[in-house]
Parts: sequence; C-alpha cells; structure tokens
Amino acid sequence: MRGPQRSLSFTLIPWFLGVLVGVFVVQNLLERWFGIGAYYNYSALSGAGIRQGYAWTLLTYALLHGGVLHLLLNCLGLFFIGRDLEATLGTRRLVQLTLTAVLVSAFFWLGVNFARPGQMVGASGVVMAYLMVFACLQPQRPMNFLLLFIIPVTMKPFWIVAILASIDLFGFFFRELPGGSGEWVAHSAHLGGLAGGWVFFQLFFARADSGGATRFETPRWIRKAPAREPASTVNVSGRSSSPGGAGAACPVVGRDQVRAEVDRILDKINERGFGSLSVKEKRVLDDARQTLGLR
Repeated sequence: MRGPQRSLSFTLIPWFLGVLVGVFVVQNLLERWFGIGAYYNYSALSGAGIRQGYAWTLLTYALLHGGVLHLLLNCLGLFFIGRDLEATLGTRRLVQLTLTAVLVSAFFWLGVNFARPGQMVGASGVVMAYLMVFACLQPQRPMNFLLLFIIPVTMKPFWIVAILASIDLFGFFFRELPGGSGEWVAHSAHLGGLAGGWVFFQLFFARADSGGATRFETPRWIRKAPAREPASTVNVSGRSSSPGGAGAACPVVGRDQVRAEVDRILDKINERGFGSLSVKEKRVLDDARQTLGLR
C-alpha cells in the first residue's frame, strides 16, 4: 500500500526558520557593524508606527527578535511543532495558520499598547498558535522537551497549553496592563496566538467535521469524548464482523478494497491536508490501522 507521498515543492518550516535566522543576522550587522538602529522603527510593531501608516509592521514584526535566546526558543517551537503540523495540515493550510497567528497576535497587543510607548517583535504568537492547533488535533500525543534545557519532561499538549496560558494571563493582568509592573513581555500577543489557533481550528476542522456548516465548540481535549459505536472490522479472510454477532447483517469488504479506499484518502491528504477529511474518512483510517496492521 502506498504511504503519504511527500511533495518536493515548497515547504514552509525550513524557509520560515531560514528567514528568521537571516533577518537576525542582518539586524546584528546593521546595529553592531554600521550602528544603524532606525530600521527598527519601520519594521517593529508599535502604536506610533501604526498611527504613522506603517501597516506592514503588522507582519514584519514577527521576523525580528530581541536576542539570541528569544530567537532560539521561537525557532525550537516552530521546528518541533511546525514540522508535525505541516505534515498533517499541508503547507497551504499552515501558511494560512501562520498569517492568522501573526495578525491576531498583533491586534491583541495593539489593543493594550496602541497608545503606549514601546515596540513588539518576535514570532512567539505563531508558536503559541501552532501549539494550540496541535493540542486540538492530537490531544493524547505526549510531547517531550527539556525544561530549562536540562530537565527532560513529557506532558500532554493540554497541560502545556494550560500552563503557558496561565502564565500569560497572570503576566497580562498584573504586568502588561496599565498600572502593572510594566514588564515588556508581550503576554497579550501570546494570548492572541492561542486565540488565533483556536479560532483557526474551529473554522477549518470543526467545520469539516460538521459537513461544511460552521460551528464553534470546545477542543476535544477539554470536552468528554462521546461514546463511539464499535465499527465493523475486516479479518484476514476478507469477511467483516461486528459486535452484533455472527447473524448481524454487514457488507463483505475485501482487503484490496480497504487498501484502495485508504490510498484514495491518503492522496486527498497530500492534496488538501488532513483537515479536508470527513468524519467517515477519518473513521476508515482508524479502522484500517487495526485491519491492516498500520502504525
């Protein structure tokens, strides 16, 4: 049986990481070698810049970073989460998610800081959006990472999202809002990334599952999973069986037919991304893993 065929065309994550590193190198060349820092006013996001008509900074701010650690943390998040999402969603859909995260994070930050001094840079909102979509799509998949680059930790995506959201909510209310301590960490942009990722998931995945009608609901890792009716399985001989017993009426489906249907679904994923699948097609893939011994 054919597996998912990787396209040799453009993929987002390697290019995105390359652009971020390249822009950071240019930043340091301009500042350290030539003593030019004015470019920041024309590329970083700020209320003053937007008031002067620098609308492009709603996008360009995400390409800049305030230091090596800032760049490193964002690149690690983009690399480890983004690769998996690109394989699942497809490049086109991931580009849409990335642009959504950049814009929503920018508007969240401007909603608090439009009339205040200061600038925002960094792709942290994109990382948060990637994490939210990953958690909605694969709530039970463990994630491994090094806490403080030293301590190995394994957690499910829900808990990672919950911990980061709690930290940012605390920072937003007690540090970033007017009257707070004034710490210049863009907690509002992080929250915007989480919100943008959740809305993106609802529009493109919950909508696909509901047959095209837009509906909003909590992610699967928050709500209790509904009871699933046992699906018919196909044994090696090609005869189908069901929990209804030997006398239950069910169609005879051969292994070749199962393989052909799975191949069609995999081709659809390659062309349109995992989100284009219907509930029935996702069920076919789940059943095929058991029937054909797929991993």
